[in-house]
Amino acid sequence: MTNVSVALLAGSTGAVGQRLLARLLARADGTRIITVGRRAPPSHPRVRHLTAELEQFASVIAQERCSEAFCCLGTTMKRAGSRPAFRAVDFDGVIDFARAARGAGARFFGLVSAAGAAPGARNFYLRTKGEAETVVESLDFPGIAIMQPGLLRGDREEFRLGERLGQGMAPLLDRFLLGNLARYRSVGIEAVAAALDMAARQAAAGVRRYGPADIERLAHDSRIG
Repeated sequence: MTNVSVALLAGSTGAVGQRLLARLLARADGTRIITVGRRAPPSHPRVRHLTAELEQFASVIAQERCSEAFCCLGTTMKRAGSRPAFRAVDFDGVIDFARAARGAGARFFGLVSAAGAAPGARNFYLRTKGEAETVVESLDFPGIAIMQPGLLRGDREEFRLGERLGQGMAPLLDRFLLGNLARYRSVGIEAVAAALDMAARQAAAGVRRYGPADIERLAHDSRIG
């Protein structure tokens, strides 16, 4: 038997997923990574990809074993095209992956959600994210880290005009987000990836949610740790 960590990663070709994959590969312990999804990340000796549509996650992961799992799945209403299509990714896909990861032995689960996510939110996007969080919490992982960033700053493959404009204004707008509104402050994509990696390495028990300030703190700890 080997003591090398095995990480299961969904969303490895997305903005956060790409950066998280790079961080997992940079670990000194030689962590092996199993990625799952429609598209494969760049080839690497320690990365094995399972090609699957969202509805196939359970079957392709069934024979795998892992020690930790990360879900960086997510889409937008514009890209999805409809509420049912959006929910198929951000709820069904997330939950199917989480259940499969728990069945594969993952003791830690890291999830990228969103600031303001709550099952009772009026906003459909935030309500869907909140409902997914609630189900993940019920799956009895010893440790769960839920990242709840506001606007994500950083380059993406897909050009999104609204987000690009928002990123440009974010440093100014963040100054006015005080008190309870501070949870909506922008945070770097790289920081979210670093925070996920650090949370997994800390392996704290229970469910922990991380807003922008917490994400930045974990990212900082990962640089000095």
